[in-house]
Amino acid sequence: MEPSDKALVPFVSVEHMMHLIHYVGLDNMLCGLADYIADDFSRWEQFDKTPRVAAHSPEGVIELMPTSDGISYGFKYVNGHPKNMGQGLQTVTAFGLLADVDTGYPVLLTEMTLLTALRTAATSALVARTLAPKGATTMAMIGNGAQSEFQSRAMQAIAGITHVRLFDIDPDATAKCAANLQGSGLHVTTCTSAEDAMIDAQILTTCTADKAYATILTDNMVGAGVHINAIGGDCPGKTEIAPAILERGEIFVEYPPQTRIEGDIQQLDPDHPVTEIWEVLKGRKPGRTSDKQITIFDSVGFAIEDFSALRFVRDRIAGTPFYHPLDLLADPDDPRDLYGMLTRAQT
Repeated sequence: MEPSDKALVPFVSVEHMMHLIHYVGLDNMLCGLADYIADDFSRWEQFDKTPRVAAHSPEGVIELMPTSDGISYGFKYVNGHPKNMGQGLQTVTAFGLLADVDTGYPVLLTEMTLLTALRTAATSALVARTLAPKGATTMAMIGNGAQSEFQSRAMQAIAGITHVRLFDIDPDATAKCAANLQGSGLHVTTCTSAEDAMIDAQILTTCTADKAYATILTDNMVGAGVHINAIGGDCPGKTEIAPAILERGEIFVEYPPQTRIEGDIQQLDPDHPVTEIWEVLKGRKPGRTSDKQITIFDSVGFAIEDFSALRFVRDRIAGTPFYHPLDLLADPDDPRDLYGMLTRAQT
């Protein structure tokens, strides 16, 4: 039996996603994702919001991240297993789905390992463009794993940085990142310590993978007038920033009920004041208010960002060959006769 059109759902494989990125252009992809995220953040109040559903184990975490704007429904499946790298596996893998709310029918199924890297970087750069010191040109990239190149390229395309200073406790990771950024137009400096990487940097990005309480930035390392993009602390018991820095800075978050559980602010009192970044992007609340201020984006990733990325991919694959029609949904001639469809398939 040939599947009907109603049974088919566009599926974007890893190969398709890579072709789509090159077709659109990496800079255009990052900027487009940032625009979609900004648009959805401006509609923040329309969305269903809940902290992601997480299944934790000693080895890592598996999460579901759902949301809906009442028109479309989206979710992402994502894991985080730092020990995977030792087995030649990705620390983070993901896939996602977008559906029509009126019918419940999926309209897109896609890989999201690459897409998550892109949307995370686009979100970081969108916020940095909003909060970093005016005229910021240099970023310290502390943690040079799979996300580091995406962060660097997004900060270049969206926030306008021209220099990136790299550090990782694994020199091979730094060498990998530096090699991948050759030809990007960025001036790349490899460093031997986090302190060295922070010299002259106005944006400090921390993206480390160990699932443990850690202090990547100590209080004495951070002076006035910088923006901290903290993206490595993303589950209970995993942090990067010393509490004293958090106390000195102005903290911006995606969704407080989730960030207070998973972000660096899990180290602070539950009522410590934070600002939701959507309110800054919409102009309801101020962002950076002085040159000397320390701004901190305690980013753990939120489902609306994935929803934006799914919307972007759905729109961009239209009219391209970068998807496969997947026979995903049963479509009997009579909606009440699913059993009959099964038995007829035997012949």
